[in-house]
Order: sequence, then C-alpha cells, then structure tokens
Amino acid sequence: MALSNNDILKKLRVALKLRDDDIIEILRLVDYKISKGELGAFFRSVDHPKYMELQDQILRNFLNGLVIYKRGVIDKRTPKEEKPE
Repeated sequence: MALSNNDILKKLRVALKLRDDDIIEILRLVDYKISKGELGAFFRSVDHPKYMELQDQILRNFLNGLVIYKRGVIDKRTPKEEKPE
C-alpha cells in the first residue's frame, strides 16, 4: 500500500516532533502561507467531512522549507575564479 502525501506529512511530523506552529513556520520559509485550520484538515482521518487531501505542491514546499529549517539558507553565490599570475 502506497503512502499518501497526508501520511508522509503525518510521519514526518511525528518523527521530527513538529507542532502545527513549526510546520506553518517551515512553509513560511518558502513563502507559502497556510492557516492552522487548513493544516489541521490534512491530519484528519479520511472519512472525516473536513478532511483535505494534501496536494503535491504543498508537500514539495514543506520539504524545501524543511531543508532551510534544518540546514539554514544556502548561499548560491559561486566563488570568484582566481586569476593566474
């Protein structure tokens, strides 16, 4: 049985001991805004009337934000080439 995006987010939340505020902050690092209510809908059971399926874009943004959250921002500047003397 394959894991859904919701299952992946749930498992990462537990494994990394993240709270809702942490997940919102991680998404904010990649300029993605989400409310606590919308986030809570992803963690509901499938048969709940307010359950929402987690879209690929949100999971992708979360994973990109998680890299920044754990490692920090990577400087994308390339080092200057040294000129031979």
